[in-house]
Amino acid sequence: MAHDLVLAGGTVVDGTGSPARTADVGVRGGRIAEVGQIARGAARRYVDVAGAVVCPGFIDLHSHADYTVFAAPGAVTQAAQGVTTLVTGNCGFSPFPVVPEHADELRTHGGFLDDGLPWEWSTAGEYAAAVDRLPLGVNIAPQVGHSALRIAVLGLQDRAPDDGELATMRELAAAAMADGVAGLSSGLIYAPASYAQPGELAAVAAEAARFGRLYSTHVRDEGDHLDGALDEAIEVGRLTGVRVEISHLKAVGPANWGRVGAAVEQIAAARCAGVDVSADQYPYAAGSTTLTTRLPDWTMEGGVPALLRRLADPAACDRIVAELEADPLWSSFLPPRIVVSDTPDGPFRRFVGQPVSAIAAAIGESPARTVLDVLRAQHGVVSIVMHGMAETDVVLGLAEPSVAVASDGWVLHCPGEGMPHPRSFGTFARVLGHYTRDERVLDLPTAVAKMTSLPASRLGWADRGVLRPGAVADLACFDPERVHDRSTFAQPWQLATGVVHTLLSGRFVWEDGATTGVAAGKVVRTGA
Repeated sequence: MAHDLVLAGGTVVDGTGSPARTADVGVRGGRIAEVGQIARGAARRYVDVAGAVVCPGFIDLHSHADYTVFAAPGAVTQAAQGVTTLVTGNCGFSPFPVVPEHADELRTHGGFLDDGLPWEWSTAGEYAAAVDRLPLGVNIAPQVGHSALRIAVLGLQDRAPDDGELATMRELAAAAMADGVAGLSSGLIYAPASYAQPGELAAVAAEAARFGRLYSTHVRDEGDHLDGALDEAIEVGRLTGVRVEISHLKAVGPANWGRVGAAVEQIAAARCAGVDVSADQYPYAAGSTTLTTRLPDWTMEGGVPALLRRLADPAACDRIVAELEADPLWSSFLPPRIVVSDTPDGPFRRFVGQPVSAIAAAIGESPARTVLDVLRAQHGVVSIVMHGMAETDVVLGLAEPSVAVASDGWVLHCPGEGMPHPRSFGTFARVLGHYTRDERVLDLPTAVAKMTSLPASRLGWADRGVLRPGAVADLACFDPERVHDRSTFAQPWQLATGVVHTLLSGRFVWEDGATTGVAAGKVVRTGA
């Protein structure tokens, strides 16, 4: 039987960490049919890729594209990097389940990510069906967020669920698992998840364990109390048996720089003790989130509408400022390193791309007061880039084979407005170019494995993330000498270069360095 396609003469890096070899790759019916020497007449289409690396398409374990895919389903920023699957619903944010009495609270909770969601669903299954109707240029694998589950039951209240409420959260989690979500996520620096106690997290994660799914967690503290936050995540795995993924492993603040090595050792020790725990990381010394994360937890009870009411109260503002300025990290480090990356139209939009310290100087106010002024004027919707980590820690994490590469991005279109973090445009190209080819932090087979078979194994996927007969033909083909991340913090709106082809189920969504417009993506339903 003839193959539909043969990629001929490339350097095959199969995703397992095995050495590269020259081989042809035959594709039939959307799956890899043969890897070896294939006669030219054995395919309907024959593409010469000599000199290029052929590998599994990259699987991004940590994306927030569930909030942006409706606006840009072609996902050109991903195809240009060889990314074929985005795992969404991270940090506790998912746009489901939607319960009518708390729908507005769920929408405001993820408002800084939302790029025109239609909100036409209630359940994970209905959300997935809506995404499947889009002309997708990338696969989407949703997770359900713990915060979304909590909001569905408790709204944005700062209290523990009672037994009945916790049972409802578990039922909603189980329903999402039955609908095929890839796992459960939590974001413990964000209200309302920050109000949750460990017992609540373990109870909900037990549902993910029961279905054999992943538990991804943005831990409670990435600074002075990183070790305790990791212990909390590891304990959830020990109590429930769930696979635990530590999201975007890092150590924030100068006093904590150098601690990623100890964190890697702490995770390795837990694995030796029988807990299935690993981590992922983006290859940058800066993160991106919402400006509200810099505020004390109590300010976010009730969500953004309640925050705005507090920001209209001078006494509440005085209390917030006092608490901010009492934090040594704030006064000594953060104002010049927190950059406003995007915000809706308003009086402070003109400051996009500038740090809090510069905005404060321009308006003649203290940095802490400036944060409140910006949030008040911009209705609480302010995205930031925070330059809080050390490059040496980035290298420590990347050098650890068990730490997967993931972007934590959400921008799928290019060009655009604002000053988003370059990780949406360049994460995977940066690892291949800067850290593998140029800096030699990784060898090529290891780098590819950290972006393919490693994330697939964390998700329990046996037929993705590897280049072998029978696997789904999600493939990337790149020039190892030219692959490069062009996006920078100063000029983010630049696609990566050097990826020649990206294929989904054997169909080209990126060919000869340009988008094809082919809608070959789908929702990947785990367990289906």
